[in-house]
Amino acid sequence: MAERDVFLTLEGLRKLESELEELKTIGRKEVAGKIKQALAFGDISENSEYDQAKNEQGQLEQRIARLEKILRNARLINEKDITTDVVSIGSKVIVKDLEYDEEMEYIIVGSAEADPYEGRISNESPVGNALLGKEKDQIIEVHVPDGLIKYQILSITR
Repeated sequence: MAERDVFLTLEGLRKLESELEELKTIGRKEVAGKIKQALAFGDISENSEYDQAKNEQGQLEQRIARLEKILRNARLINEKDITTDVVSIGSKVIVKDLEYDEEMEYIIVGSAEADPYEGRISNESPVGNALLGKEKDQIIEVHVPDGLIKYQILSITR
């Protein structure tokens, strides 16, 4: 099965690289210390501290493997390539919810750096996907779990 490209902004790439480095150095050292401390308690067959430390180690290694895969498949979004004619990955879009007459600002990013609370939505999300390729003033309809939302695109910037 072919691995998919993971779209990242330069900021997102640096953030993930930094997290990976921290997990490989500081995180692994901390978990190894917890395992060593738990082993000092003796018999590991009934040692909950040891079990907890080994579980933490497994989760840490899973996150490291996931970050390495993301970075291996990373495709950097070049800000110079982002057009303001249509919405693309990397675009900053201001939309108006036509039902509630509210304006919202979204930055379309790859799924690896999506953070809806920060207004960074994935190109794979229902709203992000519906916005891709659309132009200013266009009205889009998005099917979301709560029903149908209608947005008008007010602006597209980098």
